Amino acid sequence: MIGISETKHAIMKEPLLSPFGFKGAYLTELWQSVAGLRAQDGALSIGIGVQSVLWSDPRVFARYGEASGNGLMADLTQYALALADNAEFDTPLELLDRLFPDVYEYGRKHVGLSDLRSTFALNALVAVDHAAWGLYSRGKSMCFEELVPDKYRSALSERQRKLASIPVVAYGLSEESIEQMLQEGYFLLKIKIGADPDRDGDQAKMLEWDQQRLSQIHRIASRYETTYTRNGKIAYYLDANGRYDGKERMMRFLDHADRIGALERIVLLEEPFDEANVIDVSDLPVRLAADESVHDERDAQERIDMGYGAIALKPVAKTMSMSLKVAKLARDRGVPCFCADLTASPILADWNKTLASYLSPLPELTIGAIEMNGRQNYRNWDRMKSWHPCANAAWTEANEGIFKLDDRFFDISGGALEISPYYERLLDNKGGRQE
Repeated sequence: MIGISETKHAIMKEPLLSPFGFKGAYLTELWQSVAGLRAQDGALSIGIGVQSVLWSDPRVFARYGEASGNGLMADLTQYALALADNAEFDTPLELLDRLFPDVYEYGRKHVGLSDLRSTFALNALVAVDHAAWGLYSRGKSMCFEELVPDKYRSALSERQRKLASIPVVAYGLSEESIEQMLQEGYFLLKIKIGADPDRDGDQAKMLEWDQQRLSQIHRIASRYETTYTRNGKIAYYLDANGRYDGKERMMRFLDHADRIGALERIVLLEEPFDEANVIDVSDLPVRLAADESVHDERDAQERIDMGYGAIALKPVAKTMSMSLKVAKLARDRGVPCFCADLTASPILADWNKTLASYLSPLPELTIGAIEMNGRQNYRNWDRMKSWHPCANAAWTEANEGIFKLDDRFFDISGGALEISPYYERLLDNKGGRQE
């Protein structure tokens, strides 16, 4: 049993290189949440989180704006830490089960949305859950498969020594930047669709924009080949972020993809519809992936029953503990999983990478894959990387679009559970919300 004797929290605001567009809106900065947990025996652990109000519940973003929305999410993290103070737990999964209901209820009242999306509360709990795994690992091996409780270990496959780095192609990314990605060896592109070009919510304009964007990207990607896909062609992972209003419009987009020769390259189509829309997708000609609509095992089961053929796991957005639960259910049902990003910091990215390294490859790929777009989007990425306990390790950077994982990576879970001196000083000397 692990007893918590003290908790701390700090916030850092990290600016982006340029506005990051998805879900029809744009982010300019991402708040980094830092949580400290000290055990009754004096052991310290530090967890990192990245807040994304727009991703977790766009209604909060629309109602309060970027800064105030982030402030509300930070309040949930502080509330969770207050609940965790003096708590005892056997595993991080047990602690999450205990904290989540109260944090979610607090969020509903604090934000003023009776149907607040669970992802908002889970996003706020990432730093706390990460820190709990750090405490849980003290005195044990940091090798991840040995840390995972027996009940959930079946979610893990064999170790993947190579992971494809999936870059994000946001709305405003230039042709030159897309070309550069492909020249550097990236072969699976995450393409954001569901744009709102005139910011008026017009679905017809959205479809036209999306079709033109896919044609533009496909024209460039068709000039490249890869050995890491079964068909040797550059692969597309489309992320609609719930922007399409129904299957008919989605089919018109896919018909366009077929006409231009891009349909066979689409290995994933993520969240085309709002999660509130219960739509059977088993007749769509591509593999659909569930992401923000899956908050827990029950949601995962519902989406699988609706015809979804893949699930995006997000330890960096929904906690590692919840991700393991969902991964086990999906594996039991024979549904592939992969790890998606939330523009995570370098340490948090390696926490994501740790789970990704134990997932079987998608059927169309010959190696595992993980989305990682922090370097693309953070203004101060290199400075943030210097705070990583293993900042110079080879696995922290992709080489020709591939993360190569060695024994050291697996022995210490990518260094993601080790203490960062920078974050320790931040918690000890300052605390609170930092600019």
